[in-house]
Amino acid sequence: MRVLITGMGGELGTRIANILERDSRVEAVFGVDVDPPRRRLHRAEFHWIDPRDAAGIAQLARELQPTALVHLGVYEPFARSSPRSAVERTAKGSIAVLEAVAATGSLDRIVVRSGIEIYGRRQGSPQCPDEDVVPDPTTPFGHVLRYTERLAQEFGISSAVPTTLLRFAPLVGPHFPSPLGRYLRLPVVPFSVMGDRPFSVLHQEDASRAIVAALRSPFDGPVNVVGEGAVTVSQAARLGGRIPLPLAGPIWRTSRFVSELVGAPVPEHIQELLVRGRTADGSRAGERLGVAPRYTSRAVIESLFDWAEVTYLAVADAEEVPS
Repeated sequence: MRVLITGMGGELGTRIANILERDSRVEAVFGVDVDPPRRRLHRAEFHWIDPRDAAGIAQLARELQPTALVHLGVYEPFARSSPRSAVERTAKGSIAVLEAVAATGSLDRIVVRSGIEIYGRRQGSPQCPDEDVVPDPTTPFGHVLRYTERLAQEFGISSAVPTTLLRFAPLVGPHFPSPLGRYLRLPVVPFSVMGDRPFSVLHQEDASRAIVAALRSPFDGPVNVVGEGAVTVSQAARLGGRIPLPLAGPIWRTSRFVSELVGAPVPEHIQELLVRGRTADGSRAGERLGVAPRYTSRAVIESLFDWAEVTYLAVADAEEVPS
């Protein structure tokens, strides 16, 4: 395989590159993003190209002739981009890379990062949707996910290649850029007394394993990848030693703006999660991918607050330093 990864500069994209570059069956790994990777790459090549630069991506695809596309260039609002920039980079970037790789004629598989936000949380909708539930997004990010999935499927059909759609639960972690993670790490975590519903999350290592599994054994269609179990906002706050603050009515509605002022902006899909919860049925992941999440949702939340202690290095006295 010759793998092209969009969104390689993110924590997830860099981790995927690290895994694939150690696989002798993978001939080459290339990636593009607006930000460079934060980990050392040994064999994988990073190309600093804005996803909206269609000409640059097309030229790169012609030079690389990728056989596999891992499309992680789905930018969550307030993760690494502003809401407007996230939509533009995702939409234009998806069109640019799919057109580019399809034009090469070398492509034989597509893996797309999506999310369970695609199902929406409309009144009366299933509490725990499986893959048979028709997507019905109710937030801007959910609509972006549906658009990206449809676009990838169309290119997959026209190129006659399998397109695997990985619908992840929200990804959070101590070093993972996430609006949900920032919110839960606030010293005082507001929650709605009328809607403290359970939500599921996913560990980035489980997401990485799912992507690599889908890349090695591709199939057509979606699969939910969700950490087992669920927690509520108040439970998550207590797990992290934070102070859960119950609010109701107008005071709860203003908490979103207060959160933004203190550095934890809350986009619409996170506001929906905080009020209505968000879970999905991930029971088919093991069968379709051959791997299932190892971390429960509770364990993922616990790891969110697991900051490593600082170890100070002793500095030798001047006379002890060799000349």
